[in-house]
Amino acid sequence: MGGNAEVPTTELSNRIWTIPNILSFIRLLGIPLFLWLVLVEQADVWAFVVLVLAGASDWLDGALARALNQTSRLGLILDPLADRLYIAAMIIGLALRGIIPWWLLIVLVLRDVMLVALLPNLRRRGLVALPVTLLGKAATFCLLWGIPGLLLGSVGGAIGTFGLVCGWAFSLWGTALYWWAGLDYVRTGLRLPLVASTPGNQLG
Repeated sequence: MGGNAEVPTTELSNRIWTIPNILSFIRLLGIPLFLWLVLVEQADVWAFVVLVLAGASDWLDGALARALNQTSRLGLILDPLADRLYIAAMIIGLALRGIIPWWLLIVLVLRDVMLVALLPNLRRRGLVALPVTLLGKAATFCLLWGIPGLLLGSVGGAIGTFGLVCGWAFSLWGTALYWWAGLDYVRTGLRLPLVASTPGNQLG
């Protein structure tokens, strides 16, 4: 998700205060708001709205980065960072509420633990991380839209049932893709030769 992660590093600037980056900062501010709505107020509809707006801003900052030629190294970091933090906030918040089972949280966390364990291997090859792949983006997209569907399921009625069905479909498919992408990153990382670092590459 987000267009900054798709831009070749040779086109990236060192600018910080660009419109896409400001949108990313605002999107990050939505994480504590989401957790407060879910865990304190238990205002699930408003929490769902926050997630929808975050998803829309994720697409918008990438589109603006390309349209305004404001791609940056900071944007390349902020975009996947925001995605990871939103996924973490969603699964922790919803697990604490009992909306999703703890096994789903454990399965998703174990995948990221596996990738963290890969970092020393990458550093020995002069890399910070691996480039984002289409498979990784697809997994993130499914999770960022599937888990909010599970949250919407808590409101009940026809809308809740629809959200629950779509949410589980996207979440299970996204979890499978998440692990598939993770194993692909591990396979790629273990086969990399010793090369010079390419700044800004991210795990997706």
